[in-house]
Formats: sequence, structure tokens, C-alpha cells
Amino acid sequence: MKGKLEKKPKTYRNLARKDYLKVAKKRRPSRKERIKAIKKQLQYIKRNLSHIDQLIQTGAALEVLSISQYKSLVVVAEVYRQQQWMYENKAQRIDDRIVSLSQPHIRPIVRGKAGTPVEFGAKLSASVRDGYVFLDRISWENFNEAGDLKTQIEAFKHHTGVYPESVHVDRIYRNRENRTFCKERGIRMSGPPLLLTPS
Repeated sequence: MKGKLEKKPKTYRNLARKDYLKVAKKRRPSRKERIKAIKKQLQYIKRNLSHIDQLIQTGAALEVLSISQYKSLVVVAEVYRQQQWMYENKAQRIDDRIVSLSQPHIRPIVRGKAGTPVEFGAKLSASVRDGYVFLDRISWENFNEAGDLKTQIEAFKHHTGVYPESVHVDRIYRNRENRTFCKERGIRMSGPPLLLTPS
């Protein structure tokens, strides 16, 4: 690729980092400052991606890139698309948002816990039977584990031929739908009954 270039395109990476640090080092930048900073960074990335497109059009083949370099290029282009869309639409979220260039499959999971309102990593849904732990579901996307209870119970019946006598679950599983499902099959569910709302 370098052999086809007469002059290396300017990337302004030092200036881009300087602009980034100007806001990142502030303890509480204002919303206006953050929006302005995001706009600047998007312009830098757009300029660099445009240079790459021009190189491809002039015959600089992508084959010269290593697998990791090509993957990074694809990820960066998608991150730019997502961030540009959120900027233009004044949105705070987008489906399948990428938050890590090196691990683009990771998704932020809002937990609302004190100290760690957002967690990163795979989310698991597991069940315990006769002292053995079964991994029923693993996903990098956020999901409501309460929706897995029926599948887990049916899996128990598939392997044993009968429904379990009881299930011991956290509060999140004890919704009305799951309680009805268990009651219809004669399965006891741990925990207090749902409070009746006054009519």
C-alpha cells in the first residue's frame, strides 16, 4: 500500500487526542461540551475513513492488511456509523452498540447496582439439579432471565420424564406468568405469594 502513495495523508491524530483529553480530563463536562467534542472526533474519523476509501479506489488493495487490521477497520467503520447516527438523532442508545474495539461482541448491561450501574461481559442463565449446575443460556446481549424458567422446567421434564416437585428461584422469576405456569403443573415455587392489588 505504501508503494502506491506519493504522500501519507494527514490524520491529525495528535490534534484529535488533544481535543479528546481537553474534555475527558474534566470531572464533569457540560452536555454542550460533550456534544461538541463528539462532533469533532466524528469529523476526524470521517476524514480518515475517507482517505482509506480513496486509497482503495486508486488500487491499494485491502489484501495487504492482516486479518486483525481488516477486522479493526470494519469495527471502526461500524462504530463511526453508530456514533454518527446517535449524534444526528440526539439519541443515547442504539441496537448492538459497540463499546470495545478489541471485543466488539461485548454489550453493556445496565444493572442499576450501587457503584457498578453498568456491567460488561456475558450474561448467564443456569439451573441446579441434584447438585449439578447446568448452563442453560449464555449471551452477550442483555435479557430477562425470568423468561427462561419455563424452558428450564421443560428441559427437566425432558431429561427425567416428570416435572420437578418444586423450584427455588430468585424474586425476578416469581412473576405472575411463571407462578401460573408452575401452579398448572403442580410445581411449588419458593418465596412469598404475590401481593394482591386492591380493586
